[in-house]
Amino acid sequence: MAKIGVENTLGDIKQYLESQGHQVVAMDEGNIQNCDCCVISGQDQNMMGIADVVTKAPVINADGMTAEEVLEAVNRNITH
Repeated sequence: MAKIGVENTLGDIKQYLESQGHQVVAMDEGNIQNCDCCVISGQDQNMMGIADVVTKAPVINADGMTAEEVLEAVNRNITH
């Protein structure tokens, strides 16, 4: 089971990932430090060209993706 950080606006994806056996946590700096992967909505994507890295985990932009597609991307990106 992977620990996945998911943005709060992605409730349906959060529920789906949990139903598939993943541990899902809210996206805040304290939680994502130890995540295997993070899922964002794309709404808050870096518009200014400035990014502060708070995790080395892969980040998946779920914009336009179904919950199943997000799960596939998570499974491709997690390391065991």
